[in-house]
Amino acid sequence: MTATPPTQDAGALPSTALVIGCGLIGTSAALALTARGVRVHLRDAVPGVAEVAASVGAGTVEPAVAPDLVVVAVPPAAVAETALAALEEFPHAVVTDVASVKRPVTEAVTGTPGAARFVGGHPMAGTERSGPTAGSALLFEGRPWAVVPLPESAPEAVALVTSVVQALEAVPTPFTPDQHDEAVALVSHVPHLVSVLTAGLLASAPREHIDLAGPGLRDVTRIAGSATGMWLQILDSNAAAVTALLQSLRGDLDRVLDALAAGGDVLTGRLSDVLDAGRAGTQRIPGKHGEVRTESASVFVPVEDRPGVLSQLMTDIGESGVNIEDFRIDHEYGRPVGLAQVEVAAERADHLTSSLTARGWSAYR
Repeated sequence: MTATPPTQDAGALPSTALVIGCGLIGTSAALALTARGVRVHLRDAVPGVAEVAASVGAGTVEPAVAPDLVVVAVPPAAVAETALAALEEFPHAVVTDVASVKRPVTEAVTGTPGAARFVGGHPMAGTERSGPTAGSALLFEGRPWAVVPLPESAPEAVALVTSVVQALEAVPTPFTPDQHDEAVALVSHVPHLVSVLTAGLLASAPREHIDLAGPGLRDVTRIAGSATGMWLQILDSNAAAVTALLQSLRGDLDRVLDALAAGGDVLTGRLSDVLDAGRAGTQRIPGKHGEVRTESASVFVPVEDRPGVLSQLMTDIGESGVNIEDFRIDHEYGRPVGLAQVEVAAERADHLTSSLTARGWSAYR
């Protein structure tokens, strides 16, 4: 007999929750739920890890008796087994997970007695850091959170998980399992592999070549430093979707190689199409607040590497009446100076440049 999920009012949060897995995501979810008045119990395969999470305020390591919600935040290879065990151990709890691939867990749970109480999930949030001490109650704010129910998932279970996502100030986004896995292959898994392959070229490169590295290389390789073990599990779980995209990418690489070999007008024609397609693709990436991207421009400002300089720069930008769309800073090679790149609406770039120049900054476009 299938257990009935607890009845929840619209927008209600669970009274108690169990978070299984106290890494970055699990601890961050626990911290955020605790901050909102939910009594959170913590469990990890390594008890000491749960104790560390408890020590930073994520919850208690006391055993959970009858939680309303179970959040499975274990490594990808253990998600299906852990979710099934939680559904059996807590026959009245709604169970969700945070795995980046949904097919394995949904296939495992579909058709089981607890399927009505399971709703898959995946927050698109994280940092290069890991472990419970990296957790933050603010990690999910403004980030998409895929909500991936089964056909059997009860409406009450979907409503509870959606309420939790909204309470954590993330943006619930509904997907089917197949749609989700295809989407993350495109926006996460293949970009990670491309970053890794590019970074791998650096391993045997002469040092003097790497000394020329600038922000472009750092942008491309930033995510390549993530944990190998986790990514092996993710890629194995989503091999079909990743393979399809890599085959398409391989075709594009072959066309680029052919164009480079041909040179001249052939190169110009074929590579122009490739470069233009890339530019068009970047325009489809959502802008801030999920809005359609607007045309922007960068204003560059050299800054000294000392306390208070960035604060003053931000103050002067604010007084210029220009809103910042994005901001980054790169340190110059061999000098105690950084270069701030301030991205603003294109029509405001000249005004910001002249305004900062009038305030003594060496701003330029």
